[in-house]
Amino acid sequence: MSDVPDHFPTKIRRRSELVRHTLAIVLAGGRGARLQRLTEWRAKPAVPFGGKFRIIDFTLSNCVNSGIRHVGIATQYRGQSLIRHVQSGWSFLDGRFGEFIELLPAQQSGAQDWYKGTADAVYQNLDLLSRVSPDYVLVLAGDHVYKMDYSKMLEQHVASASKVTVACIDVPVDTARSLGVVEIDARGRIAAFVEKPAQPPTIPGRPDRSLGSMGIYVFDAEFLRDELIRDAQDASSSHDFGKDVIPRLVKEGVLAYAHFFSASSVNMVEGVPYWRDVGTVDAYWEANLDLTRVVPDLNLYDDEWPIWTWQEQRPPAKFVFDLEGRRGEAIDSLVSGGCILSGASVRRSVLFTNVRLHSYAGVEDSVILPNVDIGRHCVIRRAVIDSYCRLTEHFSVGVDPEEDRKRFYVTERGVALIVPEMIGQQAHYPR
Repeated sequence: MSDVPDHFPTKIRRRSELVRHTLAIVLAGGRGARLQRLTEWRAKPAVPFGGKFRIIDFTLSNCVNSGIRHVGIATQYRGQSLIRHVQSGWSFLDGRFGEFIELLPAQQSGAQDWYKGTADAVYQNLDLLSRVSPDYVLVLAGDHVYKMDYSKMLEQHVASASKVTVACIDVPVDTARSLGVVEIDARGRIAAFVEKPAQPPTIPGRPDRSLGSMGIYVFDAEFLRDELIRDAQDASSSHDFGKDVIPRLVKEGVLAYAHFFSASSVNMVEGVPYWRDVGTVDAYWEANLDLTRVVPDLNLYDDEWPIWTWQEQRPPAKFVFDLEGRRGEAIDSLVSGGCILSGASVRRSVLFTNVRLHSYAGVEDSVILPNVDIGRHCVIRRAVIDSYCRLTEHFSVGVDPEEDRKRFYVTERGVALIVPEMIGQQAHYPR
């Protein structure tokens, strides 16, 4: 698929020029309640992912790799962990050239309150638009995992003379029921936008598939300013892009186009775009464990589109002892810096930074977050272990499902989530 559909006019601005005149606003204030106690003390975008990253790193890396150097991050719920991560790892842009990644907590100034919705989060930061004076505003969700070249979406937006462009992904109808769903005409113009419909409109000729909104929007900056002021004055609005602003614009006949993610997805495996909403414990567990496959759906080993992050300076992972039943080994697994596997076995699992496994312990099909200590003879299966858990000798999970449900949160698929408070320990916050 070409970057710009054939029916759009000739490109009128180079991508490098478009990204220089674009302000990206990342919406990173949500709790992500479906992740249960994994987000009790951190916002969903700050949740660790993939052995060394945070979820928000994927959106921020897409910005930097796309050439976008003006980025605001709207934070709200339990923002300390996210703020610390951004300040530590994302302060490398050069302010001498007007580049920045700026945190935008809810100001609660004047008549303003906490962010009431996604549109209100941008509305409360209209002063940033005034200061930067962009031509285009790219609104992004900070809680999804994907690799995307935003410059291609910007190019389509300008070439189509659209007022708003919505990034869309081809999904099964069942999945579409939890998303905003876009209905388009033959030219890709949006004819309807419905938030979480019970009966999603389908793609013409494909009754089992729908176009789901990715929560990624491009607006002409001045147009967006006017519409946000209008929405803020509407007492009946919930001040959300997907529920209020975009459906209203489409109904009013404003020129709006869909952008197909397949046109801007980066490093697709077997031609399939990768986008994950890791918003449940099962989805989070599955997406992490997918990375342990020989050829995972998400390529993290790509020098052309790297995922940037901040991590503590830790020594290499260490594997010690080579005795029968007491062998330090990891099979089909990701093991990060600072980990020590002392006569312990790990299979099909992801170990984040500074995890310690003591002799005779076994971990299978699990996600172990940073700074976890797993004692001797522990058995860990199909689990997500939160940061700073200290598992004492002979601790087990994934062996007796009924007993697990008495002590921990267990998902429909039988994945156990364990946080320090569940095992009578006080955690270090923010995690």
